[in-house]
Amino acid sequence: MTVTNGILVDTCVWSLALRRDGNLQAPAVRYLHQALVGGQTVVTTGIILAELLRGAVHKDSRAKILQNLAALTYLEPSREDYILSAELSNTCRKHGVQLATVDSILAALTINNGLALLTTDRDFEYATRHIPLRLTAI
Repeated sequence: MTVTNGILVDTCVWSLALRRDGNLQAPAVRYLHQALVGGQTVVTTGIILAELLRGAVHKDSRAKILQNLAALTYLEPSREDYILSAELSNTCRKHGVQLATVDSILAALTINNGLALLTTDRDFEYATRHIPLRLTAI
């Protein structure tokens, strides 16, 4: 399934948005809220779900995460995404930018599906100087 003109929301943004004591005025959280309310396609993947659930200690927190992500478009990386992931990581490394494996998979999934990435992780900002990854303007 290819989704275009949507956003893939990184784990760090979901963590801010779902925190009990989270800053709902953080620019990335406000952007996410506007996207959800405005009917923009918001995408998630198993990697993000796993990272969020891994950080949820309490059963109530896990249920909240599962409920919030259930209505989203769900994409899984394809073989082509994994291949592009390695290429993106290698390109970044040649330019002195470290892109973790999970981050390079998310970047590939974003690129191959015509999405923009909503993140607060500055590593992606550095990566965009060398790879065709689109970030949301927050």
